[in-house]
This record gives sequence, C-alpha cells and structure tokens, in this order.
Amino acid sequence: MNRHQQVVIEYLQAEIGVLKEQLGRRPRFNDDQRRRLAVKGKPVGRKDLLRLASIVTPDTLLAWHRRLIAKKYDTSQKRKSGRPLTAVGLRELILRMARDNRTWGYTRIRGALQNLGHEIGRGTIARVLQEAGEDPAPERQKRTTWKEFLRAHWEVLAAADFFCVEVWTALGLVRYHLFFVIRLATREVHIAGIVPEPNGPWMKQVARNLTDASAGFLNGYRYLLHDRASLFSQDFRMILKVAGIESVRLPVRSPNLNAFAERFVRSRESERQWSDFWLPGGWPFQQACWWVRQVSSTATIDECSRCPFGRLVL
Repeated sequence: MNRHQQVVIEYLQAEIGVLKEQLGRRPRFNDDQRRRLAVKGKPVGRKDLLRLASIVTPDTLLAWHRRLIAKKYDTSQKRKSGRPLTAVGLRELILRMARDNRTWGYTRIRGALQNLGHEIGRGTIARVLQEAGEDPAPERQKRTTWKEFLRAHWEVLAAADFFCVEVWTALGLVRYHLFFVIRLATREVHIAGIVPEPNGPWMKQVARNLTDASAGFLNGYRYLLHDRASLFSQDFRMILKVAGIESVRLPVRSPNLNAFAERFVRSRESERQWSDFWLPGGWPFQQACWWVRQVSSTATIDECSRCPFGRLVL
C-alpha cells in the first residue's frame, strides 16, 4: 500500500468519524446494509479490520458474514411443524374399515392395513378416528347406525312425504299437495290424500285412515319415517302411537335418510306430463278423471262428475 492510498484511507476514517459525531448515537443498519458490509469486510480480514473499521467492530462484521452464509442453507421457513399428515386415501381407508367393521379395534385395523401394504401405527389410527368423530371399538359396538336400523326393521318400516302437482280446474291452475306413504320392503306406494292446503284436522283424518283396523295401509307396521314439517303435529303422531306405530322424525335437511320416498317424488316429477290435463268443458274431461283415478283407486267417474274437478275430497 503506497503513501497515497494510506492518505485516502485516513481521510475516509476521519470523514466517518465526523459523520458519527453528527449522528450523535449508534447507527442502526438494515439487513441490506449489513449484507453489503459483511461481503466487503470478509476479504479484508480481521487484522486489517481492527485498524480500518470504525462503524462496527470486526467481530460484528464477521458475525454478519457467518449469519449470511447460514441463511443461504436455512430451510426452517419451508418446514412444517410436527410429523407429516396421513395421506387422504389412507385416512378414508381407515374410516371405512372402522365403520364397516364395528368390532375392530386399533390393532385389528393396523393388521388389515399391513396386509394391504400400509405401515401405520396404532396411535395414528386412533388419531384419525378421533378427528373424524369415531368412537373406539367398544363404543362403536353399542351404537346402531342408520343403515343397520333400516336393515333390522325392514319389514315394519314405512315412509311418508308430500309433493306438489299443478291441476287445471274450473278456477284455473291450482297447486295441490299430495300426501303418500311407501312401504320400504315392497316399495308399495299408497296415496293417502290430496288437498290444496293441508292442515291439522285433515292430517288427523289421514292418520285415522292409515291406522284403520280393517283397511289401514299401516296395519302391522311399527315405524313411520317423515321429516319435521309442522303438518306432522303432535296430534298426528299421537294417533299413530295409539295404533302402535312410532313416528320417527328425521333430522333437519337430511333427505338421504328418507331416500326411498325422495326417489319416488323424483320419479313422479320426471314422468309427469300435465300438459294433457285441462279443465272440464271444451277440453278432454275424461283425461282429467283418469288422473283422479290414478290418485285414488276409490274415485269413480260418477264421483268426479258430481263435483268440479279438483274439489274431490279423498
């Protein structure tokens, strides 16, 4: 290093000293400034830095450089805490085994998974079942699933529901509510009644007809599945209870639990062609009466002619 370079260095050191006095406090550095000083200070070496550095100590500069190198290989931000999650397909397989085999415990499920080539611990199986709300094997054995309930009571189960139809009458197009009951074992459907606006007294009369000792459609049945519509009132359920039929109210928004009745409604909606049925007087009255006879086997042409179409009380 020649004399001119030494003079330049001494001037820069003096200038830095003046700037530090102007600041009046210890300077604060951001990450970019620390990086630049560390990159430039490392080749100088600690011995020369003791003589040249005036903003920070050589040890601080070298520590910044070591931190810069370590940050290059730091992957802590990319790592997730804890063990990796169980694969979704494997979780579904565990849940399916537990639900289809209610007597299987954690060890039995683990053995079945090993037979399929999956190595997984009992603790992981327990955690997967717990997160899904599944009880251990002893508790699962005590609980009856909806599928098992249907299978065990198949011959004494019936379901009820409503669906709407649009009917041309002398007063114009009128919406009717049709109430039906279906036997789950045989899929036999009985139209219990049809009325423009069902109400409590009408529903009680329907319940009496269904539980009639001689010709009631529900004779010999023990359970009637239905939704939580207000029409299935306490009086309606009490009439069924007196006849030995338990009213099973399904949870809210659970059409899958009354799948057979819902499937019948869907079939009727897809098959109906109401464009053929018009009001009597100038239009095919015979076709309208045919529709009424489809609704109730007891309705005759004479009964239809005694009252305007759509006012027949079934």
